[in-house]
Amino acid sequence: MKNAAGASGSRRLSAAERRRQLLDTALEIVREEGADRLTLGHLAARAGVSKPVAYDHFGTRSGLLIELYRVIDQRQTTALRNALTTGERDLAETAAMLAATHVHCHADTSGEWHAIGAALTGSEEKEAVYQELLDGYVQLFVAVLKPHCELAEAELERRCVGLIGAGDAISAAMVRGHCSEAEAADTLTLLIRSGLQACPP
Repeated sequence: MKNAAGASGSRRLSAAERRRQLLDTALEIVREEGADRLTLGHLAARAGVSKPVAYDHFGTRSGLLIELYRVIDQRQTTALRNALTTGERDLAETAAMLAATHVHCHADTSGEWHAIGAALTGSEEKEAVYQELLDGYVQLFVAVLKPHCELAEAELERRCVGLIGAGDAISAAMVRGHCSEAEAADTLTLLIRSGLQACPP
């Protein structure tokens, strides 16, 4: 049985549409079979295209993994931005929304983010991309939290780096089954609220 993209008589996909199809299929492979099973050859077979098509889009397996990393991050960032740009909230509400959205993004990816990151361990390109994505995510946290604290921006940025790291670690524990999504969100909410307090003189 061919998938919709490969069904006879269907129109030819544009390059952008084919790339989205390949990325969606790649995420399915990671979710169902694990990141170790994701190769360009396997991706091509699952997507119903020839190997050269997959290689033309991503070049190497690392290139594909990096692109998946970016896709998941973009989805997380978009979800967070959309959730936080509606209505006015006090600190308690903002922290709770920020924590719940951050944790839910990890729950929604069913561990793919961590699996892809693990598959890229040791890759210099992965470290560069991760830092780029982290910098953008930190600035989003800063913009959301700045109205609710009196910290200098440089200090707030450093604390946001720590809060995001804590949120990722708590979310990883949740994905492994050590706590529920609600428990992870509650813990991160408390860390965000306490993390904005000024240091005693």
